[in-house]
Amino acid sequence: MNLLETLSKKTLLADGAMGTMLHARGIGFDKCFDELNLTNPASVADIHREYIEAGAELIITNTFGANRYKLAKHGLQDDMAEINRSGVELARRVVAASFKNVLIAGDVGPLGVRIAPYGRVKLEEAREAFAEQIKALAEAGADLIVIETMSDLYEIQEAIKAAKEVGAGLAPFQGSQGSSLPVVASVTFTRDDRTLLGDDPAKVAHRIAAAGADVIGVNCSGGPSQLLRILKQMRQAEPTAKFWIKPNAGWPEQVSGRIMYPADADYFGEYALQFREAGANIVGGCCGTTPQHIAAMKKSLDASPPIVVAEVATLPEDEITAEPADQPTYLAQRLADGKFAICVEMDPPRGLSTHKLLAGASLLHDSGADIINVADSPLARMRMSAWAVCDVVQRKIGVETTLHFPTRGRNLLRVQGDLLAAHAIGLRNVFVVMGDPTSIGDYPEATDNYDLVPSGLIKLIKQGFNMGVDHSGTSIGQPTNFFVGAALNLCPQDMDTEVKNLHRKIKAGADFFLTQPIYRPDDGPKLIEAYEAKHGKLERPILAGVLPLVSAKHANFLHNEVPGISIPDEARARIESAGDGAAKVGVELAVELIQGIKGWASGIYMMPQFHRYDQASEIIMAVKE
Repeated sequence: MNLLETLSKKTLLADGAMGTMLHARGIGFDKCFDELNLTNPASVADIHREYIEAGAELIITNTFGANRYKLAKHGLQDDMAEINRSGVELARRVVAASFKNVLIAGDVGPLGVRIAPYGRVKLEEAREAFAEQIKALAEAGADLIVIETMSDLYEIQEAIKAAKEVGAGLAPFQGSQGSSLPVVASVTFTRDDRTLLGDDPAKVAHRIAAAGADVIGVNCSGGPSQLLRILKQMRQAEPTAKFWIKPNAGWPEQVSGRIMYPADADYFGEYALQFREAGANIVGGCCGTTPQHIAAMKKSLDASPPIVVAEVATLPEDEITAEPADQPTYLAQRLADGKFAICVEMDPPRGLSTHKLLAGASLLHDSGADIINVADSPLARMRMSAWAVCDVVQRKIGVETTLHFPTRGRNLLRVQGDLLAAHAIGLRNVFVVMGDPTSIGDYPEATDNYDLVPSGLIKLIKQGFNMGVDHSGTSIGQPTNFFVGAALNLCPQDMDTEVKNLHRKIKAGADFFLTQPIYRPDDGPKLIEAYEAKHGKLERPILAGVLPLVSAKHANFLHNEVPGISIPDEARARIESAGDGAAKVGVELAVELIQGIKGWASGIYMMPQFHRYDQASEIIMAVKE
């Protein structure tokens, strides 16, 4: 069977996972699977046989990690050629015994080391390592070479070059392909439809085609849905190319110490036809797939009339089912849906321990808080980095966070570097503020220098980073997906100035607003009316600040000494008369306030004082009820 000639007439069915099947036979992941070609050939042969019986017309040798670098980790580097030859010979014996026309692909995986410019291994050293493995596979009689599960375009290009050089040097070739050895080059992607190094499907397809691969591939990654989406984007980029697609059986999950994959055989059967219709020339399965998955794909393909794959036309843009690589945040979705959002602020710890912080975050989340806001050095006092705290809370508690991001103390370089870092660890909600002046904090001698005011930073994020460029207009590789909040004072001394600042932040791109603490439900409508009188309808959600009172002393301090906060006489009188029950009255006042603002506010931004997360929990549960 000639591969390229066959692909012009039909969609070829490849096999499924080798490692999954070996592991199911009791072989641990700490073992060298490739060595089994020598030490346990019967198990490898049985797996090949099961896939052929399931309908596979192409099987891949058990040589994924059989290169000098990976084998050296098991002390087997000197057995490299023998392991690869044995892998092909095993497969060929199984094919001969099946009396079926099945192609054998020599499998070549990543080297397992970083190559230049991201590692110490030089490009020519990588190519040499690939060449010696491919030469062993070719000399043993492989019909084609499959370079798979790659994430580094530099590495896959060197592997393709090596395969082409080996094929040219051994012509006429021992396989049935004539004077050259067909090469499939396949890449794996992360959840955001990018490689680990950040390359998108279109760029990957262009690079693989330019390097000379005969078939462009995508394998491993997520399940069939993601790979169908990526296939369509690759085909859009290279409409005349041939394509190989082998998805995992979904994203792996660890259950009782075992790695499990959710996608069953019937699901793969359904997608086999979609892959073919989308232009795939070779289909199969990767991690988590079994002979049952391949049999289901075979049944679906046989039951549907074959499609002759000739010249592939460019797909219309609207036929690419491109899901956003980065979905809107939970906060963004909740506000867009008109659901009342409850955000609660927490301060980072002063030292290393996060135990109390996590206990408080857990209580708030269990009580019904939608978002945890993490302040950045509140009152200019030294505390743990806010974005580190956000990361810990999101990972360990499972609740989304909003990172407070002051411009104070950050120059233009620091601002952009911190934004990239925040995005890289999964933070998407940011609240842009000026920040408290250092003169009131632990280090009054520290500088307050900054290059951007809040509206400037909002513009940088929304009109720069979220468009894929930095402040200078240079590409950052891919757009960010920040949901940006800004500060708003509902009780300003100068209403006109506040309205002007609000409008400036909206024009810069602010998505939502968090306000100073208020104690009267009618504070919001006054400012909203003033804004709308000048600029039209205010179409940004406002989360009203709620600062629960805990004592008469606390209420008097806020009213008399904190600019912008005014507590009604009646509320202070209730707190005063409550005595030891002041905190309980504080809860009642907060709940009454929240009920009173629901007509104009999209949610609340609660700021518990003195770590009274129990009080905040009471308020949340009362509001939820």
